[in-house]
Amino acid sequence: MTKHKIIIGNSTNMTEVKTKSVHLVVTSPPYPMIKMWDKMFEKVGVKNYSQMHTYLAKTWKECNRILVNGGILCINIGDSTRNVNNNFKLYSNHSRIIEECEEIGFTTLPYILWKKPTNKPNSFLGSGFIPPNAYVTLDCEYILIFRKGKLREFKVKDQQRYESKFTKKERDIWFSQIWEIKGVKQNNSKTRRRTAAFPEEVANRLIRMFSCINEIVLDPFVGTGTTMKVAKRLNRNSIGYEIDKELESIIKEKIR
Repeated sequence: MTKHKIIIGNSTNMTEVKTKSVHLVVTSPPYPMIKMWDKMFEKVGVKNYSQMHTYLAKTWKECNRILVNGGILCINIGDSTRNVNNNFKLYSNHSRIIEECEEIGFTTLPYILWKKPTNKPNSFLGSGFIPPNAYVTLDCEYILIFRKGKLREFKVKDQQRYESKFTKKERDIWFSQIWEIKGVKQNNSKTRRRTAAFPEEVANRLIRMFSCINEIVLDPFVGTGTTMKVAKRLNRNSIGYEIDKELESIIKEKIR
């Protein structure tokens, strides 16, 4: 039987987790410069784009500490746009996270582009059908993948590893760079607010690609508990950090 632990606290300091004890991290952090996350960043004393990424980097540093050698960190992140002083600005969140993680010591692996078929152009595109002032819709997000150190080592014909294998069809789809997966409803009826959850299929693929059964998967921004729910279904142990205590009952319901 697998074990699942919810920790209500800040993942910038994961003292409850032992060094080199986690095999995989799967997460989607608050996106810098997205309005729905402004208040969360303000609560921790963070006010601008650079400070937001410096704050998130504390969690990436902790992930490096708790991951085993060869462990994988997967981060789902989207870029953002805003009008600042009546000027359009693109915030390249994915490239900033790559810079931060490489500085910490992670090796950057090829990333995945997650295209959301339901995303539609919004009213912030510019001039409609008239050139040249419109701009491209951000209908893709990134799944950044990092490895700590060198490749993981296993015993010859390790049983746990072989029991975790995927099919050729799964391999061909999952290890392609573009994923088309429908997004999920962002309004949670129990919290009556947006929660920015990602689809279970995203977690399912990443957990099966980068961990073996009975290993430990951690989500430092667990939200409503999607990563933990899928980890349990896939016979992995899980740990989830969440700063918002209001979400604890929702997470518990998903993993019971």
